[in-house]
Amino acid sequence: MIGRLIGTIVDEQPNGALVVDVHGVGYEVFAPAGTVNQLNRDPEGRVVVYVHTHVRAEALDLYGFAHESVRQVFRLLIDVPNIGPRTALSVLGALPVPDLVSAVSNGDLKRLNRIPGIGKKTAERLVLELKEKLLAMEPQAEGSVAGQEGNRARLIAALTNMGYRPAEAERAVKGLGAKVDTESLGTLLREALQSLSA
Repeated sequence: MIGRLIGTIVDEQPNGALVVDVHGVGYEVFAPAGTVNQLNRDPEGRVVVYVHTHVRAEALDLYGFAHESVRQVFRLLIDVPNIGPRTALSVLGALPVPDLVSAVSNGDLKRLNRIPGIGKKTAERLVLELKEKLLAMEPQAEGSVAGQEGNRARLIAALTNMGYRPAEAERAVKGLGAKVDTESLGTLLREALQSLSA
């Protein structure tokens, strides 16, 4: 299975597919809207695309993402009943990962309903299936209480992995005050996400 491609983007097709040239071979990769602008380029214009290989009876499709954390969320989405890869791309194109995590953790069904292809029942299913899984993406999120600096560093890392800027993450963690020293990381992450979405 293909897990990563390093090459240059040579075409962006109307159906949302990118063509990534890797040593003369063009790979067609379906990606969420806006992925091209999120990819980091080296001085030679090469990008790293994190790939999920999806095998069907009649095709082998590649889905590409700018960050490993987005690929992880994509994989969580396609595990939800009635969410296929194309719908998962639609979700990630409509809501960046931090906004999706916030909407799911806060049970914001109205926001999820605005995503094309997501009805009321599917939005409810997303909240039910993903709430704990998204918060658990940060290892040790529900682990024992650690020292203040350890918790602070892990919280900032979790938030930046979800797509928040370091300054935003630090501000949210600072806003938690003394709780950083006493609460579990899962609880702290939930509260930080709520403050960032306010």
